[in-house]
Amino acid sequence: MKSDAHILIVDDDKGIRDLLQEFFQKRGLHTSVAADGVEMETILRRVQVDLIVLDVMLPGKSGLELCRDLRAQYSTPIIMLTAVTETTDRVVGLEMGADDYVPKPFDPRELLARIRAVLRRNGAAEPKRASTKQIYRFAGWTMDCARRRLIAPDDVRVELTMAEFNLLQTFVKSAQRVLTRDQLIELSGGDSDYSFDRSIDILVSRLRRKMEDDPKTPKLILTVRSGGYQFLPETTSE
Repeated sequence: MKSDAHILIVDDDKGIRDLLQEFFQKRGLHTSVAADGVEMETILRRVQVDLIVLDVMLPGKSGLELCRDLRAQYSTPIIMLTAVTETTDRVVGLEMGADDYVPKPFDPRELLARIRAVLRRNGAAEPKRASTKQIYRFAGWTMDCARRRLIAPDDVRVELTMAEFNLLQTFVKSAQRVLTRDQLIELSGGDSDYSFDRSIDILVSRLRRKMEDDPKTPKLILTVRSGGYQFLPETTSE
């Protein structure tokens, strides 16, 4: 994780905003705060942020609606803050494109650990050696791991969240192998962003919606009954 990472906290509770801003800044993270979606959008027009912490319960547009809107414009990682009992919010948040969630009430140290883990995984995807294979091709698609870009057969760039990209990269590198959910979590470097049983299924569903002609009859990522998932296309690398 880079030392000057910029975190945006969106929460209507001023006490939480002030607490987290002070806590993070003391630990070397540049931090901006917003009370709602309007303030968030104002900040995003002015500066580039590395990660957004987004509360579900906000005045005006909810955090889930804002997550959906953000995913239409940005690939910035998003961590949702949710009520501890609201499993539905967690599932919907992941389906909308969130990378992780933290239930309230939370310890700021746990949230900081989640932030660092998400940013570390993002940075870990960068190439360490020039000789490392970074470009993969399959079924007309091109995946550039160094630039974290996915290009469709019609040469249109498809925006993926960090979690989606990491999972697809795992599939591509293990093409035609059947991988269990536990293996996918381990190989994707996942810990906090794959925090409950359905998270892998949700990420696969999101990839299918973005990549398959008909997500209901997938031809790229197949479900293997009682086994997990299989990435079917033959893959070449360079």
